[in-house]
Amino acid sequence: MSIDWNPETKEFHLRNDRISYLVRVLENGALGGLHFGPALARERSYRHLSQGEFHGFSNRLGDPVALEYPTGGTGDYRVPALTIEAADGSTVLELAYVGHRIWPGKAPIPGLPSTYVERDDEADTLEIVCADTASGAEVRLSYTIFCDLPVVARSVRVRNAGTEPLRLLCVMSASLDLPDTDWDLVHLAGTWARERHVTIDRLQPGRRSISSFRGASGHEHNPFLALRRAWTTEAAGEAVGFSLVYSGNFLGEVEVDPFGTARVRLGIAPEGFSWRLDPGAEFAAPEAVLVYSDAGLGWLSEAYHRLYRERLARGAWRDRPRPVLINNWEGTYFDFTEEKLLEIASVAHDLGIELFVLDDGWFGERNDDTRSLGDWFVNRRKLPGGLNQLARRIEALGMAFGLWIEPEMVSQRSRLFVEHPDWAIGVPGRPRTEGRNQYVLDMSRPEVVDHLFAVLSDVLRSAPVSYVKWDMNRNITEPYSLALPPDRQGEFFHRYILGVYSLYERLMAAFPAILFESCAGGGGRFDPGLLAFAPQAWTSDDTDAIERLKIQWGTSLCYPLSSMAAHVSAVPNHQVGRVTPLATRAAVAFFGVFGYELDPTTMSAEERRGVADQVGFYKKHRHLFQRGRFVRLRSPFEGDGNETAWMTVAADSRQAIVGHYRILNRPSPGPGRLRLRALDPNASYRVSLWPATGDPIEQAGALVRGGDELMNVGLFLGATGDSPVIRGDFAARLFILEAIG
Repeated sequence: MSIDWNPETKEFHLRNDRISYLVRVLENGALGGLHFGPALARERSYRHLSQGEFHGFSNRLGDPVALEYPTGGTGDYRVPALTIEAADGSTVLELAYVGHRIWPGKAPIPGLPSTYVERDDEADTLEIVCADTASGAEVRLSYTIFCDLPVVARSVRVRNAGTEPLRLLCVMSASLDLPDTDWDLVHLAGTWARERHVTIDRLQPGRRSISSFRGASGHEHNPFLALRRAWTTEAAGEAVGFSLVYSGNFLGEVEVDPFGTARVRLGIAPEGFSWRLDPGAEFAAPEAVLVYSDAGLGWLSEAYHRLYRERLARGAWRDRPRPVLINNWEGTYFDFTEEKLLEIASVAHDLGIELFVLDDGWFGERNDDTRSLGDWFVNRRKLPGGLNQLARRIEALGMAFGLWIEPEMVSQRSRLFVEHPDWAIGVPGRPRTEGRNQYVLDMSRPEVVDHLFAVLSDVLRSAPVSYVKWDMNRNITEPYSLALPPDRQGEFFHRYILGVYSLYERLMAAFPAILFESCAGGGGRFDPGLLAFAPQAWTSDDTDAIERLKIQWGTSLCYPLSSMAAHVSAVPNHQVGRVTPLATRAAVAFFGVFGYELDPTTMSAEERRGVADQVGFYKKHRHLFQRGRFVRLRSPFEGDGNETAWMTVAADSRQAIVGHYRILNRPSPGPGRLRLRALDPNASYRVSLWPATGDPIEQAGALVRGGDELMNVGLFLGATGDSPVIRGDFAARLFILEAIG
């Protein structure tokens, strides 16, 4: 790993054994992009990779120059990365190189989550300073290359070094010009209960974007996109990933110009954004994480998984095994008493479950969703002994206690709203829109964050709480802050997210032993920004096993298994009404942070035995499920989508668990083969099945396969295969592989 500077050719070369990132200073002082891709040799000049010097395009035909951080108004008619309005109203910028510095390690971004290092030898950082003399704008471009990952983390800070105020209108975290357009755009789209479905489009002339303007990263698009070659698969071919470490409004965009080049930009959404930058002030944009893979989408995902699991998530729970939990929400909704909760917890403990989570309805006068959000004191009618008595009684069973909160919201029918109606977001003189019977608190105001920290700290000190589920169930409408003057209302959305991050940071510091799980109506804010505070997230409100196949597959393109909370729920499923086997529900939910979303007191004795078996199996293989290398094998988005398969593999490849799922059964199926990956080709693996059926094929030692055979020929599926025939729809089978000898 190194960052080299050639003063003669004015080239920067960021390099490790996997990738190279090359930037040069053009004759006019602008920065040009040369290469982001496979590692190139050091101590050579790659200046010839530039397509020429930039002199403007207004009278020029031919290939446009690759620019590293483009601005508008000087002849580059492609979308800019930075737009600043000067005091005279102009938006023309001519950024020129001023200087740079290179250092080992990585610095944090003020007020924002970002990736980090624990030792300086894990990464090197380059900071390039550019300036626009006329406006006084100074731009610091930061690049960090990690020693053993094909990753470059980029961030931007803009400082007003002039004497007049500036207004930022667009500040992208990263922009990358690519020399051709022979790519597919891969992104994650959906809505509530079907988040992060994989969508693939061929690049075409014009602009193709994903975005959110809802105040959150959103259910509809995720702040992640990738470009892949048409021939790229999970295991082979080129792909480039772009991920934004941010939880608010964002834009990811690819522009194809008439000359066959593509520009990718990623950052805070410019729509609805502006930021007044007074003389001497600085604005920090969120971090963008770029990954290059020449070994398919699988290796691209693996790079994100490792980085986000180990160097974005932080705190006491980053590396600890996550507990198997039960949440009472779908079991009771608002209708519960302390005794009912204890009954659920007692049965759950007997089944091996480790953590009981009390969901919505424990506070204020909260008997339905029309009231009491913001009143963070115990509902004594339901819990006469308070949270402490309930938590202590659950601890006495041998379980930990967790709690649901929704701190960013307020009900109109609440004490908080009566006392502070101005704290709810809304435009003076206009009606506020209620969503889900609630308003959004103005998290851009420090006094709101201070209040929430105080009342939530009181709650968390009142009982032995070891886990907090932080929910956020509606998006922002009528965006306006009474604390901001009219000319700064464009700062509201970003300041809101900074307030959310601040509250998370303060609560984490005050309660370092608590495991935080983020949630936003399910997966409405499943992004790297929150992963820095909450190492796991509620993947979707949709707990149906069949729907979760697509949701969890898509989520895995960027996010590790340790971040994906996945639960077994009751049937008929509460979101889609589907009835699936108990074993299938578990076989899907195993691949993540496992738990239950039901009332076990209503289950039959046979079902309880099944749950106990599931919990025992998961605990035995917990490390593999939560921290193994996740390998996607058969996509639910390809073909007829009737089959899905994936696997998780230990770091030394001596253990693996393969999940194979079939949605609909079909008559007279032929034998199929499922080729595996990431095994040791020289090892022999004993293959066993879960759930066990008693079939002779499952007897110990009856099935041994070589790693080379499993990867090149595959597991046999079907009537004459390696597992017994499973009749009926919505079937699942897990194959457990253990190296022998």
